Amino acid sequence: MSITSVEYRASVQTAIAAASRKTGIDFDYLLGQAQVESGMRADARAGTSSASGLYQFIDQSWLGVVKQHGAEHGLGWAADSISRTSSGRYVVSDAGTRQAILNLRSDPQTAALMAAEHAADNKAALEGSLDRPATGTDLYMAHFLGLGGARSFLGAMQDNPDRIGASMFPAAARANRGIFYASNGQPRSLGQIYERLSGKLDRGAASAGATGLASDGLGDSGDGNEVILGNGAVGGDRHWVQNTLAQLNAGSQRDAVNPLRPTPETARLAYLMLANLGA
Repeated sequence: MSITSVEYRASVQTAIAAASRKTGIDFDYLLGQAQVESGMRADARAGTSSASGLYQFIDQSWLGVVKQHGAEHGLGWAADSISRTSSGRYVVSDAGTRQAILNLRSDPQTAALMAAEHAADNKAALEGSLDRPATGTDLYMAHFLGLGGARSFLGAMQDNPDRIGASMFPAAARANRGIFYASNGQPRSLGQIYERLSGKLDRGAASAGATGLASDGLGDSGDGNEVILGNGAVGGDRHWVQNTLAQLNAGSQRDAVNPLRPTPETARLAYLMLANLGA
């Protein structure tokens, strides 16, 4: 039985919500990043690099995050198979095992968990150097420029938001002209670049069904199993319910729902709605 596009997107959102709850990284941020990077497609592949999967990890970045966090999520076999050379490169001695680890990028659950863990690492590092809470845009900046580049960018922007970005990051500016330059060729300032990335992230989250801003401050986790947002709700479940309702409604004209054959998404939706009512 083939899966509909609505069911597929709901299953991806469920994976992202689970990763959000387990790591404390904001659901809207993870949703927006997935939309911007891959259009919410777990099988997406870049044509110009090794980037693949829901969050478009390149090979080395993926091997690195699996090495660091895989064992925490039942991937001890993968983490143990990865070693790091003196030059800092991640390698796997067996070619078949290496490919199996890289193929995990196409699994929404694993990809979302590793993206969230990677974001959590960047969040801690950025907050340590910036001496302020990190926002979703800060994390996306770390994804865009790397952690070192993000630290330099955000530190310089804090001191002088009008500084021209292309002069600081000429290589990134050449590869991403639309971010660093306006349509008339005018170079953008650090503040303008930051705002542009914020807008890109928020538009991605909104198009994927988010109810908040992905660029905002990030929710803190109480015990690692829930994400507490500004409104005090359990973020992953609350957003999942809202997004699933919206998607089922949007798809109802195209895809008939058989009430005698509930999907995992509709079953979980019913459970969460009953729990919200105190049933």
